[in-house]
Amino acid sequence: MLPGRPVRVLVVDDSPTVRRVLARRLDQDELIEVVGTAVDGMDALRQVRALKPDVITLDIEMPRLDGLATLKRLMATMPTRVVMVSSLTREGADATIRALELGAVDFIEKPMFGGQPAPHTVAASVSLKVREAAAARLPGLPTRASEASDENDADDGAVTRWLPRKVIIGSSTGGPQALKNVLSALPSDLGVPVVAVQHMPSGFTASLASRLNDLCAVRVEEASSGSRLEPGKVLIAPGGFHLTFDERGTVSLNEDELECGVRPAINVTMQSMVDSFGSDVLGVVLTGMGHDGTRGAELIKAAGGRMLVESEETCVVWGMPRSVAEAGFADREVPLHHIASALVRECKARRKQRD
Repeated sequence: MLPGRPVRVLVVDDSPTVRRVLARRLDQDELIEVVGTAVDGMDALRQVRALKPDVITLDIEMPRLDGLATLKRLMATMPTRVVMVSSLTREGADATIRALELGAVDFIEKPMFGGQPAPHTVAASVSLKVREAAAARLPGLPTRASEASDENDADDGAVTRWLPRKVIIGSSTGGPQALKNVLSALPSDLGVPVVAVQHMPSGFTASLASRLNDLCAVRVEEASSGSRLEPGKVLIAPGGFHLTFDERGTVSLNEDELECGVRPAINVTMQSMVDSFGSDVLGVVLTGMGHDGTRGAELIKAAGGRMLVESEETCVVWGMPRSVAEAGFADREVPLHHIASALVRECKARRKQRD
């Protein structure tokens, strides 16, 4: 939250009804001030220059200049925290994933009713999303870990084969861009299975997995019941389901109670991996709000595994990593653009211990 004053918000949507409902809902929050509304992307860019809002809610489908084109121009000229408003369609989900890559902090869903947006449902979560976005760090990191190096990475050398082990990565707000950064830096012959649990609702994780698969050398797919852990493959937990494994590495999905207010929960998958694989688990917690992953990190450490967390200076939201670190369960805090190479070092170090 910005100190000393409300969060200043610009609402951008071509629907007068959605603009009105969102603005009214946001104005009911004493920590938020709606400073303007805009009818499309061109109008939004003009108003951003004049009003300098802290956060923008941005519709994707608009005339003249759509949400993605608006976001590109905005991040190139006037970087601003953006919460996208997305339709519950495959096309809307694909566009939302692209928007998160371009720098949007988060998104809210725009459910449809009778073929039209149901704005009151949209408004239910918008205040929380806007307040969280106001506290987020704007992205501006290298897109691949190979674009940055430090003296600790100098001895890594080429990675051709990793000691087989299990890696789980958890993320939330800012996570899609962070996952892209980490996973796109991994080699195609990666010798370790990876699981990623991203807080995201049903309907969006398939688009996330498809987009990452297009961008990465490793294979990336949304997990389903019966999927198997395989070296060189990344399984993405599907939105709306907890992801667990048996001792053979076979996936089960369930709709059990929310944990930390979310499903999929990082804690649930971490606990399952510890139960099935013991000390052979390396956990990573990336950017995100809250403390999901802390209980799981405790279990991983107690079993003899290791934990990495993203360091504060690169997190969009330093919430989940901070919780793990302050609880004493992090072996290392690592900047996002060095996490892929840190994973390599951890696996190489483990191999030397066993040799």
